[in-house]
Amino acid sequence: MSNEHAVTTMARATGLLIIEAVNSNPNGDPDRESDPRQRSDERGQISPVSFKRKLRDLVENKEGPVWLAMAGSFEPRLDPEEFGILESRGRDRKQIERELQDGTFIRKYWDGRVFGNTFLEEGSSTSIRTGVAQFGLGISIAPVQVERMTNTNKAGVQEGKDRGMAPLGYRIVQHGIYTMPFFINPTAAVRSGCTTRDIDLLVKLIPYAYTHSASYVRPFVGIRHAWYMIHKSPLGSCSDFELINAMTPKKIKGDPDRPSTSSDDYSVPNELPPGLKNRLASIRDLAKVD
Repeated sequence: MSNEHAVTTMARATGLLIIEAVNSNPNGDPDRESDPRQRSDERGQISPVSFKRKLRDLVENKEGPVWLAMAGSFEPRLDPEEFGILESRGRDRKQIERELQDGTFIRKYWDGRVFGNTFLEEGSSTSIRTGVAQFGLGISIAPVQVERMTNTNKAGVQEGKDRGMAPLGYRIVQHGIYTMPFFINPTAAVRSGCTTRDIDLLVKLIPYAYTHSASYVRPFVGIRHAWYMIHKSPLGSCSDFELINAMTPKKIKGDPDRPSTSSDDYSVPNELPPGLKNRLASIRDLAKVD
């Protein structure tokens, strides 16, 4: 598919993820010993980088159930050779330089086409600087309360110790509802080579980002809603601010400036006002997996 065709058939879209964390650390802060990220007002944060990493990992694991299911859901089936991950460990810089020179770079790396990349070669006109899909910072609606506990291990790892200790090593958020906006910008496809198939894969992956990347400190983080609002044209047909504000939950129980204890503390919109909905081509909840 040519870049021109990719742009003319791709509509602008506005998205909003509603993410719930229960006794989990949705995104650790390396500057604070992996404490859950927080702003100065104690509202929690989830970085765009951490969320995109989960999507990249699902695509990179070509033997995993998510990739196998996703690849088989397309006709024709997705070719693994065209859905590589640029932002991967152990990448060969010299090989990537050759791919930039011989023109195979864009076709090979899905995350480069979709998210852009920072692998910028001086003087190269084929480097992808800005991607089509941009995710914003996830912010909790209310402040979050962080709990810290010391973990122990029955088998000691230090010489002379009969058990292991990790002082305050378990750091989690008791409860939080986060919103993370994202945007699909067709203009960026002019240089990135991103196609509608690339974006179709992205939106299919979103519901599995947390359920298939659960860990010891992140056992219960999930996407409650993933609103995907497609505009009527590549230029956009409605204000992003209006759409996001309309679909953002509100804390209705207790002090809005105190941490929540469950999702029952919130009023969660499930549809747009008619005046906004009529200005869109469609709206759907990606979290409702068939």
